[in-house]
Amino acid sequence: MNALFPARLRLGVNIDHVATIRNARGGAHPDPVRAAQIVAAVGGDGITAHLREDRRHIRDEDLARIQASTSLPLNLEMAATDEMLEIALRHKPHAACIVPERREERTTEGGLDAAGQHNRLAPIVQRLTDAGIRVSLFIAPEMRQLDAAIRLGAPVVEFHTGEYAHAEGEQRAVELKRLADMAALAARNGIEPHAGHGLTYDNVQPVAAIPQIAELNIGHYLIGEAVFVGLENAVRRMRELMDAARG
Repeated sequence: MNALFPARLRLGVNIDHVATIRNARGGAHPDPVRAAQIVAAVGGDGITAHLREDRRHIRDEDLARIQASTSLPLNLEMAATDEMLEIALRHKPHAACIVPERREERTTEGGLDAAGQHNRLAPIVQRLTDAGIRVSLFIAPEMRQLDAAIRLGAPVVEFHTGEYAHAEGEQRAVELKRLADMAALAARNGIEPHAGHGLTYDNVQPVAAIPQIAELNIGHYLIGEAVFVGLENAVRRMRELMDAARG
């Protein structure tokens, strides 16, 4: 394992749904900044936040507050729009993960069509890169999309694990092999593969065991578990499962 693909699998925690709870009633509680600080204290490796067009959870002002509150790198999930590009360039997060976004969806459904949107994505990827922001593309584990990421010059891809997470029986094994094959291919092409969406205590270990994957980004499940056991315990448990799988 070389320096590009570290032996220790990183855990990025998406804190969007702490803000969802806050926004349901208004006011300032619960504060996603406090969640970011807890993640940092218990061994998380990064904070992920998705600033949506409708601001349904993370708000603009949250970004600067999160960056000021912890030294963990911020991974900003963003749609490929001029508005979000300007926000990313203003805040300069460590990384920007370009995701598909539809106003009516409850969560990100499927991966970005990097192949079909090449001409739209190319100038956005270039401007982010020029600003020193590490670009990631959230894509399905498919050859066509990975080829597009290579052509776009993205240093990172995050594979959408929803099909794997929702599959059962033999189909889950098929989806896992697809993830493993695409992660290996990404690594051979100098792209750092990440993964996320729908990962839980019950299904994370086979994905965590894929040696080329450098980072998992997990949010909804951990915030849900935090309701019952606390965010500290939820993150620690996920960290333990990931380490055991990678070890």
